[in-house]
Amino acid sequence: MPLALVLWVVLEVAVLIAVGRWIGFWPTLLLVIALSALGAWLLRREGRRTWQALRTALRSGQMPSREIADAVLVFVGGVLLTLPGFVSAVVGLVFVLPLTRPVARIGLEALVARRLLAAGMSVAPGEARVRRTRDRPGNDGDVVEGEIVDD
Repeated sequence: MPLALVLWVVLEVAVLIAVGRWIGFWPTLLLVIALSALGAWLLRREGRRTWQALRTALRSGQMPSREIADAVLVFVGGVLLTLPGFVSAVVGLVFVLPLTRPVARIGLEALVARRLLAAGMSVAPGEARVRRTRDRPGNDGDVVEGEIVDD
């Protein structure tokens, strides 16, 4: 993880230098400031919409998995947009914009599934259960039953 952070910073600096050489220092600085302001505005707007969708899902008794994923993506995307840098701004836009958020949500779901597998849990797609790998049939272990609801 620390290596990924260092690589991210190096990439951000390289892109900032390249854009600065291409359009000049002052336009680059103004563009970075504008992207940060756009990020703050989008975070506020989409965060409000996501919060409303989460509250609506909870009131209706639905499992708000999509809404929770959207809330995480909007928050992370908004933070990335407020950071100075073009790479983080592009990733932040993908996370925040309603048109691209479903694609980012698929990536988030894959990441969570990989983390569950790494933690020793098996996730069977299309099945309504998550079972710890040490709790295979015949081991008399706990099975966590659940329901998957796709909208």
